[in-house]
Amino acid sequence: MSRPVIRIVAAVVLGADDRLLVVRKRGTTAFMQPGGKIEPGEQPLDALSREVREELGVGFDASAAEELGHFQAPAANEPGHVVGAWLYRVHLDGKPRAQAEMAWIDPHAPGDIELAPLTRDAVLGLIRR
Repeated sequence: MSRPVIRIVAAVVLGADDRLLVVRKRGTTAFMQPGGKIEPGEQPLDALSREVREELGVGFDASAAEELGHFQAPAANEPGHVVGAWLYRVHLDGKPRAQAEMAWIDPHAPGDIELAPLTRDAVLGLIRR
């Protein structure tokens, strides 16, 4: 039996020093990309714009967003589920002010920080290329 898929969109944000922005929502243990669930009838970039504004208090130029692809990974916060994620590299139009916890990590040496499977298995590989 296949696991239920949660449709999400996530932002890959690199700082000037090539560090990767990750966030951790309250009550969770894993850091991940800013983003979230795509609402019914919503396009991925529209969902990403909404989620980034909600989570980081800033926006980005959607016309300059670089689509990195669609990936699947075990869901970090919903046991027994898989995320089907559209990933986009974006450049924020201001300084992020996360609504939860935020960190900038070195994608080549993230340290002992707990990362969501999508971040660990897909995003880091894309950035290291």
